[in-house]
Amino acid sequence: MYQIGRLLGWILLAANLLMVGIMLACAYSPYIDPVRHPVRACAGLAFPVFLCATVAFLLFWLVVHVRYALLSVVGMLCCLPAIQTFCPLHLSREEAPEGSIKFLSYNIMGFEADHPDTPDNPNHVLAYLRDSGADIICMQEYSAGGRLKQEHIDHVLKDYPYKDIHTVGKGWNRLACYSRHPILSAEPVHYESEFNGSIVYTIAVEGDTLTVINNHLESNKLTTNDRETYVQMIKSPETADMKKGSRLLLGKLAGATAIRARQADAIARTIDSLGRRKLIVCGDFNTSPISYAHRVIGRGLDDAFVESGFGMGISYHRNGFYFRIDHILTSPDLKAYRCTVDSRIDNSDHYPIWCYIAPAR
Repeated sequence: MYQIGRLLGWILLAANLLMVGIMLACAYSPYIDPVRHPVRACAGLAFPVFLCATVAFLLFWLVVHVRYALLSVVGMLCCLPAIQTFCPLHLSREEAPEGSIKFLSYNIMGFEADHPDTPDNPNHVLAYLRDSGADIICMQEYSAGGRLKQEHIDHVLKDYPYKDIHTVGKGWNRLACYSRHPILSAEPVHYESEFNGSIVYTIAVEGDTLTVINNHLESNKLTTNDRETYVQMIKSPETADMKKGSRLLLGKLAGATAIRARQADAIARTIDSLGRRKLIVCGDFNTSPISYAHRVIGRGLDDAFVESGFGMGISYHRNGFYFRIDHILTSPDLKAYRCTVDSRIDNSDHYPIWCYIAPAR
């Protein structure tokens, strides 16, 4: 029995080592070039899975054999930046100073898929924007003109006298910015995309100018059938064609990751040309914070949620996919307070993300 127990211990230790190794590979996958290695560059999406497995081994070894717990501890210490990025835990959240602006970014899914706004059947997304108290609102997947007219949107959002609405890519998709402060200019970031894009706004705020880059990066192009396949794989792996389904999903994820990498590079070049002063970069990045796109765009910037948020901050919440893919980044001369992914409203497939922003002290 002793020999069997010892053999089992070595097998579990080897499994623990494998989990730690994969966790490390996931944590540092943002440094892989997605154009040359698109599949490996997707590894950051799996980071929480292997982090949980490593934590489970840590707890197991603390009960069974404390010395072996050191492997998980060392692995987690090596991944500490990724862990803090994935799940910041700011238990005490500093209040924003007087004079801060409230900044909101929200993929509104075409105003709840062009849901009408009547007294008996209100549009909850539009009502949320109206009541948000935000000073600047950046929206992705903005559309109007069907059952919800532009004139009605402007009337409901009458507290925002300044707006810019830009069609991006080659399709219907638009990016919008509504502001209490004057929008002095709005220029696109030039990169190839069918449906996505980025807009640079210059906004006058309290005698100074604030630069805001609103982004909607390449989606993963998963169809309804793809999402159903994924949900089936999660719920009933024994009945799903795991090999075929995994190959299909990974191929689409990898392809979108490579496209986003080129878009991220273009945005990073724009940020370099603008300088990192009074700058906010926001939007639907369609990728997790542990990714090439987030790392490259965020170079020299602070992630508002990492700096002042709590928890995983899941912002996409449909079809079995639960990730933080909506982000707010700020330049070092700005400080974010109380960054929140607001799960109180679920009428879009994204939750809004907001924070207070003030000059760094």
